[in-house]
Amino acid sequence: MNTPTWFKVAAALALLWNLIGCFAFFSDLRLSPEDLAKLPEAQQALYAARPGWAVAATTIAVFGGALGSIGLLMRKKWAFPVFILSLLGILVQDFGLFVLADGASLAGPVAVVMQAVVLAIGIGLVLLSRKGIARGWLL
Repeated sequence: MNTPTWFKVAAALALLWNLIGCFAFFSDLRLSPEDLAKLPEAQQALYAARPGWAVAATTIAVFGGALGSIGLLMRKKWAFPVFILSLLGILVQDFGLFVLADGASLAGPVAVVMQAVVLAIGIGLVLLSRKGIARGWLL
């Protein structure tokens, strides 16, 4: 079955989005103590309050998203469970950031909006991959 062009474009954009997420994640991990000291006090507090398991969840979220996007481009139905795993990573990360660390007040509204966008895209990729399986675009 022919895969629609819009699906291929969406898969390519998904990969680009998730590669940007991987880059941001690595940039975050590479922050030195000197770099952290330059951040506003609220952001320093957020970094200090961030549990290790939330960072691990972020790892699953970003790399799962990138791998799932590669699966979409390769037309593989294993993209669906990988996107589910990525979405779970997003949810766990957000729980650590916004519930336990009070990231909304520490990081501000921009962080809340950005995480809402990340969550929406994560949900969208799960739905897109499920649709791809249902329509026979993913094998």
